[in-house]
Amino acid sequence: MRKFIALVGTNTTNSTNRKLLQYMQRHFADQAEIELMEVSGLPMFNKPRNMKVPDQALAMAEKIEASDGVIISTPEYDHAVPAILMNALAWLSYGIQPLMDKPVMVVGASFGALGTSRAQGHLRQILDSPEIRARIMPSSEYRVGSVLKVLDENGNLTDDKLVEHLDALFADFQRFVEISDELWHTAQFDKQNATQA
Repeated sequence: MRKFIALVGTNTTNSTNRKLLQYMQRHFADQAEIELMEVSGLPMFNKPRNMKVPDQALAMAEKIEASDGVIISTPEYDHAVPAILMNALAWLSYGIQPLMDKPVMVVGASFGALGTSRAQGHLRQILDSPEIRARIMPSSEYRVGSVLKVLDENGNLTDDKLVEHLDALFADFQRFVEISDELWHTAQFDKQNATQA
């Protein structure tokens, strides 16, 4: 069984994005082990000259490296990902590259109708940067708009079409992970370029 890290892209206590990942954790329990990972608690990124990375970031990196892939759920603030998620990704690309060539699936939920479409595009740009160079599953946005109408009090999706779409994307992600395992030829060059960036 595959093991995935699900990165909660916010520190909001009652986040619908955390609830979406928790739903995925339950819904796909017979297909994969999904462990939620919080981004809160890290200090503000300040590019320390001694290259000292916080212990929390190192622990996060270790779990990400040991996983088969990463699922990131992001809210959308002002057409962008939250600052706390950008902060975590900055630490996870400073002298360490746990997301390098790691298969990533991007999802998101929002109160509005567009369902984090712009934030997901922004996140993909960040993940594709030379310092991170994640392997993002293409053509796979999963956007839950008007989330309060489709997520019940138990944190379950009530819209059958959304569930069917999620099932299809998760099946594709599992296949994408398998394919990514074969794409190792440029791995050493990717790491060298990231170190020099």
